[in-house]
Amino acid sequence: MNKNELFLKALKGEVLERPPVWMMRQAGRYLPDFMRLKKKYDFFTRCQTPELATEITLMPIDQIGVDAAILFSDILVVLQAMNIPVEMREGVGPFLPTPIRTSVDLDQVIVPDIEESLGYVLDAVKMTQAELNGSVPLIGFGGSPWTLLCYAVQGQGSKTFDIAKEFCFKEEVLAHQLLQKITDTSIAYLRAKVAAGADAIQLFDSWGGLLSPEDYQKFSWPYLQQIVDALKDITPVIVFGKGCWFALPEMAKSGASALGVDWTCSARNARYLSGGQITLQGNYDPARLFSPIFQIKKDVKQMIDAFGKDRYIVNLGHGILPNIPVDHAKAFVDAVKEY
Repeated sequence: MNKNELFLKALKGEVLERPPVWMMRQAGRYLPDFMRLKKKYDFFTRCQTPELATEITLMPIDQIGVDAAILFSDILVVLQAMNIPVEMREGVGPFLPTPIRTSVDLDQVIVPDIEESLGYVLDAVKMTQAELNGSVPLIGFGGSPWTLLCYAVQGQGSKTFDIAKEFCFKEEVLAHQLLQKITDTSIAYLRAKVAAGADAIQLFDSWGGLLSPEDYQKFSWPYLQQIVDALKDITPVIVFGKGCWFALPEMAKSGASALGVDWTCSARNARYLSGGQITLQGNYDPARLFSPIFQIKKDVKQMIDAFGKDRYIVNLGHGILPNIPVDHAKAFVDAVKEY
């Protein structure tokens, strides 16, 4: 039982005095304490050390006052567990030295034993829950199979993921085999996270918006639906597809508890497209947090008025940027609490 139940109540569609608020990437590079740890430990060391992941997860709870914690980790740990090496290179970001491009490459990809390969994440969930001591709920997360395929095939981040898309269109059978392996691993991983103590799961389809609506129904949505189907009876699931407003009608029928919306879709359109009966989450442009504090507070009030206070979770339309002033992030949260 959490002392602050706002987030979980919003996922159930309950009537609330105000909506809950948290921020994607809230335990991240805009916090000075995070940057101190970043200088001492490399990225995957922070992910793979439960004590460090816990410390980072707790930072925004204490410092910003959000209504939910999200476990510090990365979507790409799933690929590492599947025998696809991932490095985090300075100035490059994720780098995969052996991208999956052929059937021979695909044969090397495994569906792993989760306790064995990702036990450190499960330990971080348990440790974080113990430290939170029921103060706020803990969100676990995973990447959509399509988004993970993008990195696995491209070999690094990209604005277009052209090599990944070429692979899907030229090697469709292999693409679906890889997507299914990622889906099977993700289901086992996220179920284990829930068993370890995560109160809800968010699925990030960060690159879904790169697909046409037709290709989205082929290469992304069916696999996300499998994950939702596997989780919806044991935990609330939030689906966030960046640039995927066109899929909101289908997502709303999926059994998910909430849908994330980015800042390119208005509250009105999001409510209309999703049928008005599901909790929505979003959608403040992270760059807007550079505005003066009085403007941020005014914007947040208008945003809540537009979405309505019920069936709504206040959030950004994507992850918080590294150079946002901490007091601006706090003003965003405070504006919701003052609503």
